[in-house]
Amino acid sequence: MYIVTAEEMYEIDRYAIEKGGIEGKILMENAGSQVAQRIIQAYDTNRKMAIVVGSGNNGGDGFVIARYLAEYGYDVSVFQLVPDHKIKGDAAFHKKLWLNMSDKLTHVVDSNQLKRRLVDFDVVIDAILGIGVSGNIREPIRNMIDVINHLHIKIISVDIPSGLPANDGIEVDLAIQADQTYIIEAPKETAFCEETSIYYGEWETVKIGIPTAAYAKNASKRNWSKANVQATFPKRSKYAHKGSNGKGLVIGGQLTMPGAIVLAARAALRSGAGLITVATIKENLPIVSTSCIEATYHLLPNLTDRLTDGDLEAFEKINAIAVGMGIGREESQLLSDLIENLDKPLLIDADSLYQLKPLLETLKQHEAPIVITPHYGEMAMLTDTTIPEVKRSPFSISRQFAVKHQVYVVLKGKHTVITAPNGKQIVSNQGNAGLAKGGTGDVLSGILLTMIMQHEELLSALANGCYLHGKSADYLVDDNHTEIDLLATDVIEGLSQVFRTLS
Repeated sequence: MYIVTAEEMYEIDRYAIEKGGIEGKILMENAGSQVAQRIIQAYDTNRKMAIVVGSGNNGGDGFVIARYLAEYGYDVSVFQLVPDHKIKGDAAFHKKLWLNMSDKLTHVVDSNQLKRRLVDFDVVIDAILGIGVSGNIREPIRNMIDVINHLHIKIISVDIPSGLPANDGIEVDLAIQADQTYIIEAPKETAFCEETSIYYGEWETVKIGIPTAAYAKNASKRNWSKANVQATFPKRSKYAHKGSNGKGLVIGGQLTMPGAIVLAARAALRSGAGLITVATIKENLPIVSTSCIEATYHLLPNLTDRLTDGDLEAFEKINAIAVGMGIGREESQLLSDLIENLDKPLLIDADSLYQLKPLLETLKQHEAPIVITPHYGEMAMLTDTTIPEVKRSPFSISRQFAVKHQVYVVLKGKHTVITAPNGKQIVSNQGNAGLAKGGTGDVLSGILLTMIMQHEELLSALANGCYLHGKSADYLVDDNHTEIDLLATDVIEGLSQVFRTLS
């Protein structure tokens, strides 16, 4: 499933019309009929339906929905919030079809009139504003949206809640707070942003016949599903050995945080790595070795000094490195050594992201791929922004950073945004609030380390790792855990169930 901006959606529609030969009024018919079918499946015919329409394609969809619901036996009334001359083109065509079968069309000029009219209805269908909103909502629509939000009835939005921008990075002025949104063809960026996703309520997409080729040409973001994982997950050869399944290195674990490196190492092994070496300080060896007996170990005198020639020689034998889990935020030469002297795929997480900040200009010196895995706070630190800004613009900020520094960015959250250096993006939205615990990020880093070593294409490797991590939490909560008691160690053990579902 593709994720689009408003501009991309306009181009996709244009492609369908100009290259696909599908008239705009047919696309509008398809959109309205598909939304109407979903409503018919969800609500009995004894519900009184009010459809509130504005100008543009969104309003046109509303007229089509009204016609289908009326034909199916619903009591439907349409309330037009704009003057007649603003209903143009395909929308005007479908308005005429509605008037050919019904006289239930009321022109509403102010919010008080709308409030009086809507109190008698069970469901209001919002087809007022489409995906082109990008600023303050003007009167009288502004007060009308406020009236709808204060009604104690079900609110269904068509394509996008009216007033909500489609693109990330735009502050919301006022928008419909929908209970359900039927998104036309492809979800918009704001469906995956923390501050704006709540306006959609529950949402699902409806397909209206746009050719797949339109997306290949005009969309650069996808939502990652089980089908995507199954299509891209590497098959293990019956002649596989530990060397062919990846030799990984995890570096970290200050004296006060040995658990972080244990979680990363165990997650990497449970994800299928052939061999994992833990590089940590001598004092941690007893707890680390007893907690992860399958790993091998490399002792470091500390986690801040430059690596010795012996360290570098030992690390040359591995396939990929993850660094930062429990490593501490002290000024360190270790990370710069990894960047400058070991051209291995490098995943940088947790405390090492703070050590990375002064080294950003050196990242392009590293010939192998670099992956960073920040949460919102760490991303704000790296980009000199604020956490609210990152939450509002996860796609834009991730893309700008990845392209500028030529790194892969895994921006962790309910909707994890994964970005490649060429700007392509994937969203992984598996997982639940049970992952809001210390240690789950370390588990993700271990999983990603293994995926990096075993996939040929890095963007899908990262997306698959995020899927495994989130889906493990989902299965555990569905079966024998809750979002309250779930632990990072549980997520590691739950990976086996996820793997079974992929075969």
